[in-house]
Amino acid sequence: MTVVSLGVPSVHRPVGPAPADGPLVDTFGRVATDLRVSLTDLCNLRCTYCMPAEGLDWMPSDQKLHAGELMRLLRLAVTRLGITSVRFTGGEPLVVPHLEELVAATAALRPRPEITLTTNGVGLARRAATLREAGLDRINVSLDTVDAARFAAITRRDRLDDVLAGLRAAKDAGLHPVKVNAVLDPVSGRADAVELLRFCLEHGYQLRIIEQMPLDAGHSWQRDRVLDAAEILTALRRHFTLQPDPQPRGSAPAQLWQVVEGTRVLGRVGIIASVSQAFCASCDRSRLTADGQVRNCLFARDETDLRALLRSGADDAALEAAWRQAMWSKAAGHGINDPDFVQPTRPMSAIGG
Repeated sequence: MTVVSLGVPSVHRPVGPAPADGPLVDTFGRVATDLRVSLTDLCNLRCTYCMPAEGLDWMPSDQKLHAGELMRLLRLAVTRLGITSVRFTGGEPLVVPHLEELVAATAALRPRPEITLTTNGVGLARRAATLREAGLDRINVSLDTVDAARFAAITRRDRLDDVLAGLRAAKDAGLHPVKVNAVLDPVSGRADAVELLRFCLEHGYQLRIIEQMPLDAGHSWQRDRVLDAAEILTALRRHFTLQPDPQPRGSAPAQLWQVVEGTRVLGRVGIIASVSQAFCASCDRSRLTADGQVRNCLFARDETDLRALLRSGADDAALEAAWRQAMWSKAAGHGINDPDFVQPTRPMSAIGG
């Protein structure tokens, strides 16, 4: 596969139907092995860059996949499509009462996939141990600042202490490494990045800073207000010595940097530069929404309805073929920086992280 400077594959690609077997591939030769599964669009925070203060019009429960439908699709993904990693997301997945049962059922699949979770951390303190026992391997906790007043302003909820307790519980449960995902506020973000890194180094967490993307419900995202990777690195380097991590990046979204003091590595920080340094050429993800839609890209405008197939009595071969065709048609890149870019209709809370 040829990669061009914009982080997207070459536009020269074969045409025709998707392969009937083998890996879950697209026409650019990218292989999807990482499945992001949104369990709900509900969330108990109201982050300003995600949704309005009053929340959204939530999905009716009868539109969401029930546990049996979801596990059928997960079994298909792992045993027939080559998925090796499953990440449960939301909305907020911890509001799903049967989350532990889903994790355990996924852990029982063969070959067993890696199982991870992205959460805002509210409610994690009381469930980290049971999730680990069920088979959860790793966890990412969203935390944009360790300043209590700014946390309350960003999330519109005074729950910072709950999130910090959740992080401690995740570490105590052995969900290693505990990763912290931060989306920086355009105004306070430089200071927040420094304090977050200090906090993570002190507690043994791994910080991931994510450029803010156009996935807000109000469609008010502005490219010129995003703190990009270069600005984030500049802010961090005023306080820390950073050097590129020597480990190959592979398909990981984060570019890793070692935080060093002399010859000692204090920890690592990752920058996910989805906007300014697109990594579409190495994308290995497929996405399943809570209402059973396959999305081949976070920013896709089209979806493939597996729920309708499930509920009409389709067999596994039909489901597999539809999923393969959905991924086969994946675009070269997300197009955020294209002049004709159109933000997807669904916000992040309804797509899954």
